[in-house]
Amino acid sequence: MTKRIWDDFLTERDRQVFAAAGYGAPQGFAKRPALLVIDVNYFFCGDHPEPILESIKRWRNSCGEDAWPAIKVMKRLIDGARDKGVPVVYTTGNARPDLWNRGSWRWKNSRAGEDAGAGRPREVDGSTIIPDIAPAPQDIVLKKDKPSAFFGTPLASYLVLLGCDGVIVTGTTTSGCVRATVLDAFSNNYRVTVVEDACFDRSQASHAISLCDMHAKYADVRPSADALGYFEQYPAGQFDLPLGKG
Repeated sequence: MTKRIWDDFLTERDRQVFAAAGYGAPQGFAKRPALLVIDVNYFFCGDHPEPILESIKRWRNSCGEDAWPAIKVMKRLIDGARDKGVPVVYTTGNARPDLWNRGSWRWKNSRAGEDAGAGRPREVDGSTIIPDIAPAPQDIVLKKDKPSAFFGTPLASYLVLLGCDGVIVTGTTTSGCVRATVLDAFSNNYRVTVVEDACFDRSQASHAISLCDMHAKYADVRPSADALGYFEQYPAGQFDLPLGKG
């Protein structure tokens, strides 16, 4: 049996319970998926690869070095989706300059005020999606205030417009915005796949256990090789995408 990233964190009792209760059954990919790229911006990645304890000196939410290998995987997935005309939907933050709309985000972090940009290059907007995977004209970009890509955004209505029956989820953080998005997608009866090596988190334990929990109950957690293989065989031209021009 293939070793999973969460195996080292589970007790023997956990394994027995999951097996006896039937959790983690494979559901398969959706027939008409959208690829979601959750919050892969400077706030969560920093502005270049470096160890996390260095990166968080300037970018308090950075996931450090773990972000950048995942970004390379995302690039391949995005290219694979675009080649077949599969919708690619990005999310990023929507903070006002005065941070008023951050709301409850400010309550649980002593450095929340730094999101206004202190200590970082003035020309760098933290909510900018990493240029390596910058959106193309036909892609959809949504701004959000809270963890889930569905909360307070038109994502669900766009998926209806596109005729999607599921989502393939990538991005960050695994335990935060990715997991919140997966739960909302599940709650809306979408078929959900999470790409394990295209997600990342500042906490290694939270990353592994969140993947475990999602795989057990809400989604298939699969390696990128599976998703790339799925895109390779996917029939082109199934979606009426935005034209990306007037």
